[in-house]
Amino acid sequence: MSAKRYSMDTNILIYSIDRQAGARHQMAIKLVQNMMASDCVLTLQSLGEFFHASTRKGKMPKQEAIAQINDWMSLFPVINAVPTTLTMAMHAVDKHQFSFWDAMILETAAQAGVTHLFSEDMQHQQSWKGMIIENPFIQSHLQKS
Repeated sequence: MSAKRYSMDTNILIYSIDRQAGARHQMAIKLVQNMMASDCVLTLQSLGEFFHASTRKGKMPKQEAIAQINDWMSLFPVINAVPTTLTMAMHAVDKHQFSFWDAMILETAAQAGVTHLFSEDMQHQQSWKGMIIENPFIQSHLQKS
């Protein structure tokens, strides 16, 4: 059996800094903390989306967003899409009805060997190329087994 490798979608990162998100904020903080002790990677796309969303929605000033992203980049390896990722993402959009940006994250994570992707935006427990999508706000995935 292969080792578990994790990644977190942009929405988890946003909740981790959004103090107005109540229970989701607390759960996201715990998840990020747990992931620091795990084999967890972040996609360059999720970090970019975090910067855009957090500064556009006024959740934090640009310099704070930059500092937060730099912190995450020092804690987690960052993975990036390659040209074949784009081709596979477009195919996933066409054949499986994913949104384009979700398909890019899925394909990037799958290519990096991610086995569990935490996301609120995709179907909970859906399997994609050996990776399970988990919504940590439906069930508690915060305690490692």
